[in-house]
Amino acid sequence: MEDSDSRVLPPFESNGEYLSRSDDESAYTEIIVVRHGETEWNATKRMQGHLDIELNDVGRKQAAAVAHRLSRGPKISIVYSSDLKRALDTAETIASSCGGLQVIKDPDLRERHLGDLQGVVYHEASKTCHNAYGAFSSHRTNQEIPGGGESLDQLYDRCTSAVERIGSKHKGERVVVVTHGGVIRSLFERACPTGQAGRVPNTSVNIFFLSEGDIWTIKSWGDVSHLNQTEYLNSAFGGDGTSG
Repeated sequence: MEDSDSRVLPPFESNGEYLSRSDDESAYTEIIVVRHGETEWNATKRMQGHLDIELNDVGRKQAAAVAHRLSRGPKISIVYSSDLKRALDTAETIASSCGGLQVIKDPDLRERHLGDLQGVVYHEASKTCHNAYGAFSSHRTNQEIPGGGESLDQLYDRCTSAVERIGSKHKGERVVVVTHGGVIRSLFERACPTGQAGRVPNTSVNIFFLSEGDIWTIKSWGDVSHLNQTEYLNSAFGGDGTSG
C-alpha cells in the first residue's frame, strides 16, 4: 500500500458544528464519509461483508439523526453510496433531508467481501470457519479469504480509487459518501498510513479533504455528536476491524 502526503488536522468542535473552510475552496474536495446505520447483524455481531442486510430500527433512527445534522451544515452537492441496502438506505435518508439530492450507487464502495465468513457470528468464526478466520486474522495484507473473499490490499485499492475518482470529479464541492466500516478504515490508512483508525461507529462522520498533489487530509474522525443526546449510540461492531 502506498504512502501519501497526508495529515490529520484537529476535528470538529465538540458540538459537531462545521469548521470554516479556507478561502481557496476550489483547491480541494471535501468528502464527508458516513458509515451506514446499525443492522440487526451488527447488533448480534454477525459478519456481513457483501451480504445485503437492511437497517434495523435503531439504524434507521441513527440515519435520521445524521441526516438532520448534515442538513444544518453548508451545502452538499451530491451523495455517493455503496449499493448495499444498509448504506443505500442511510444515503437516501441523508439525500432527502438535504433537499432531495441525487444518490449515485457505486459498488466499489461496498464492504470487504469476507468469503466463507459471511453470515457467521464473529465469536464463533474461529471454530466454524477455521481456515477463513485464519486468513481474515492474518497480518498479511495480500491474504485473500477462502470462499471468494478479498484481501485487505484488494479492498484498499478498490475503495481508495473510488474516492479518488469522486474527489477529482467534484473539486471545490462538498460531497457525502456513505459506506462501511472496513472501507472507512482503508480510507484512514490512505490518509494516515502510520496512524491507528480506532473504532468507526454506525453513522459516524469522517471528513477528508482531497487536495491537489494527491494530498489527503483528515479533518474529522469518528464524530457521533449527533447521537450523543439520543438512545441510539450502540456498539461499533463492524467498524472495529471485523465486518461492517
